[in-house]
Amino acid sequence: MFNKLIYLIRHGETDFNKLGIVQGSGINSELNEKGKQQAQSFYQYYKDIQFQKIYTSALIRTQQSVLPFIEAGRPYQIFPELNEISWGVFEGKPQNEAERKAYWDVVNAWKFGDFSAKIEAGESAAELHLRQQSFIQFLRLQKESCVLVATHGRAMKSLLCAMLQLPLTQMETFEHSNLCLYILEFNGSTFELISRNNTQHLRA
Repeated sequence: MFNKLIYLIRHGETDFNKLGIVQGSGINSELNEKGKQQAQSFYQYYKDIQFQKIYTSALIRTQQSVLPFIEAGRPYQIFPELNEISWGVFEGKPQNEAERKAYWDVVNAWKFGDFSAKIEAGESAAELHLRQQSFIQFLRLQKESCVLVATHGRAMKSLLCAMLQLPLTQMETFEHSNLCLYILEFNGSTFELISRNNTQHLRA
């Protein structure tokens, strides 16, 4: 039987994360010093895992999060399908009280099944879910036995739902933090969740 392990991480901390400002797919921010330390801690903890391929989004914060592995010679490939959701007019800007309410109204709409809800000029959960399908199909067909995937917070929530065949109403059950790790196993047919929101590498 063909089995594959997928190590799925969210990128390390950026200054926008530190300030609680959404970045989305339109803000191509770099890791701050803490984020770079998180990336190094993750590498030191998992450097002996034989990742045969690394997949990142097209945004630099995911690429910097796995840079130590790339510098060590691990092959990698960029997939824009792994980019964060677009938060439209809210990207990169501090939100006032009304804007924070609008943000949470959209997130709660998704929780109750309205996947078409979106921020002005942004992307809906349904649109995010749809664009991720091509990456999941690609991943299913590859023969690597162990891969590392670097993505973003909301993108990770949607991706986990899609891989585990859960409705998007379940996105909020997947907690995450900067440079957290989820591990899944693919048996050639279905994905199984092995570890969730693991940050032991940051405490080592």
